[in-house]
Amino acid sequence: MQRILFSIVFLCLPFSQVFSQTALEYDKSGCSKYVVKDYTGALQDFDKAIKINPHFAEAYHNRGLAKVKLQDYNGALHDFDKAIEINPELAEAYRNRGAAKEHLQDFNGAMQDFNKAIEINPQFANAYNNRGFVKEDLQDYKSAIQDYTKAIEINPQFAVAYNNRGEAKVQLQDYKSAIQDFTNAITINPQYADAYNDRGLAKHLLGDKEGACLDWNKAGELGLINAYDFINMYCK
Repeated sequence: MQRILFSIVFLCLPFSQVFSQTALEYDKSGCSKYVVKDYTGALQDFDKAIKINPHFAEAYHNRGLAKVKLQDYNGALHDFDKAIEINPELAEAYRNRGAAKEHLQDFNGAMQDFNKAIEINPQFANAYNNRGFVKEDLQDYKSAIQDYTKAIEINPQFAVAYNNRGEAKVQLQDYKSAIQDFTNAITINPQYADAYNDRGLAKHLLGDKEGACLDWNKAGELGLINAYDFINMYCK
């Protein structure tokens, strides 16, 4: 069984244009609140920035991110649309709009947005990773692996891309290679509970009960409650 992760990283963007200082201050304040997970407060600050300057593409983009965190995906799409309308070269807006569409299961729309983000920035590792994720949704595992591999080539420390590539390889029953990817993810991020859990599954599928149970125990220790389901089923 493969467990798909919603592994998208949302970032506040740097400012590409000079706006009024007040609008910039509200946007900066919103980003600060976003970082500490005060998404409602962030949303209010981005609202103020946009009210002052209705052509502030980054503020629309960042407000879209706050709406994603508040699970207002349709509202987020509207904000990403507006950011792209103002600045059609804003690759992050395409990438995050694609992520919102993927969450709403608009896989074709998501694919188009990730393609556009990559067209604008061919070195956009996150966009390759996210496109791979959508290809997994569409069960195109070989092509997904190619995208994850490209993301890793661009960013060799991209733990999520290693883990996602390992999950795609599990679907193709390439368990030994998947284990190496999960191990790479853990080497980069020793606190990566999902990677331990997924590596445990691959080991289980290879008949390595002891190794699987050790990994599931570690995943549980790191806070992944679902790992205990595997422990209860296979490690007693």
